[in-house]
Amino acid sequence: MTDIKTTLSDVVGAEHLLTGDAIGEDYAHDEALSREPVKPAYVARPENAEQVALLLKAAAEQGIPVTARGSGSGLSGASAPRENGLLISFERMNAILEIDTENHVAVVQPGVTLQELDDKLAEAGLVYPVYPGELSASIGGNVGTNAGGMRAIKYGVTRHNVLGLEAALPTGEVIRTGGKFVKASTGYDLTQLIIGSEGTLALVTEAVLKVQPRLQHQGTVLAPFVDLDEVARAVPKVVGSGLGPLILEYIDGLTMGAITYSAQLQLGIPDEVRETSQAYLVVMLENRSADRLDEDIEELGELLSGLGAKDVYVLPGPSARKLIDAREKAFFTAKAAGADDIIDTVIPRAALPQFMARVREIAQENNTFVIGCGHAGDGNVHLAVLQKDAEVRERVLRGLFEAGIDLGGAISGEHGIGQKHVKSFLALTDPAKVDLMRRIKVAFDPAGVLNPGVLFD
Repeated sequence: MTDIKTTLSDVVGAEHLLTGDAIGEDYAHDEALSREPVKPAYVARPENAEQVALLLKAAAEQGIPVTARGSGSGLSGASAPRENGLLISFERMNAILEIDTENHVAVVQPGVTLQELDDKLAEAGLVYPVYPGELSASIGGNVGTNAGGMRAIKYGVTRHNVLGLEAALPTGEVIRTGGKFVKASTGYDLTQLIIGSEGTLALVTEAVLKVQPRLQHQGTVLAPFVDLDEVARAVPKVVGSGLGPLILEYIDGLTMGAITYSAQLQLGIPDEVRETSQAYLVVMLENRSADRLDEDIEELGELLSGLGAKDVYVLPGPSARKLIDAREKAFFTAKAAGADDIIDTVIPRAALPQFMARVREIAQENNTFVIGCGHAGDGNVHLAVLQKDAEVRERVLRGLFEAGIDLGGAISGEHGIGQKHVKSFLALTDPAKVDLMRRIKVAFDPAGVLNPGVLFD
């Protein structure tokens, strides 16, 4: 162990290798609920891809498990370290290397946060459109989990917005995939294979991101409905209207009450409407022209009224921003309310009524409180589960995952499997697919040191 400490120290410098009491509590966990913090044996803070590759090679030779960490804002335990392991923190690799306005790409290191990138792109009138709800999240973490967020309905998730990568392998090699182009038919697409692999195949050291023009005019409409079934029936009509919503979210009545109370937000909804509304649809539109935006909002209001909305409210800018911000931080509201777990099952959006009916049945059968909201436009349902009994909670989660899969969905839409949901993933996934994934894992990581316990047991 002394030898490996010396080796790691030689790679990053003694001041950038932390051990023992020098490792702060923040390195011991991510934001996954119901998991005890675990301090790693080592925290290394490299400054370039070559150092990352050397760290990985040394760990592979010694059989030391390796976990990558960006901002630690993940919700699945994918960036939670092992007690005897090496945590590679990308806090020093946080440079925005290039904003290429000709090719509409940004080239960044993995430690760059979404907020830092957004601030820089705003200066050029551009935007990286992946907003997973936590702007302190790092690009590297987003790539690892294929992060999505509320704007996926229009712009897609991370994998639709990453054109290329630089990545370090446990063999000590550094590879480049993709580039500043939007299409290629040249061999296997290693970029897409690494995206969403949760640090089990390679560690991303640089990303080429597709950026978009930043449209200046936005408007937000809030529509209360009697129940979630009416919201679910309205969603395909909104998507098919041609209005191209930037955000299309549903929020159940309890969650709406919680997030507006937490944000001290008054939306101007009369008591008689609020008391008889169990679900809300939030739709944000954007346009380069204020007049065209006004026309689209008027058309949207008429459409929602015809689809059963009890009323339609066009929110003023400050209220709209506060509501969207509160919705993005719904996890923290649920956490403060005592939630024991958060899941993000994804289903075909047309199956939302059937899925939520099954959610209610599972909750009642297990005497468990389940509330939530979600990206109605892409069928990604976020549920907070309040159940202190770990055995019962696991039964509830397995039931919810099975219900989603039975309707043609998947366990996670954007948070990932991590360490939290490995058992359910392995139990509910086609064994032939799992075996193929294992073989891919061995090809990238023959020593098996990258994030053991994530995706695979």
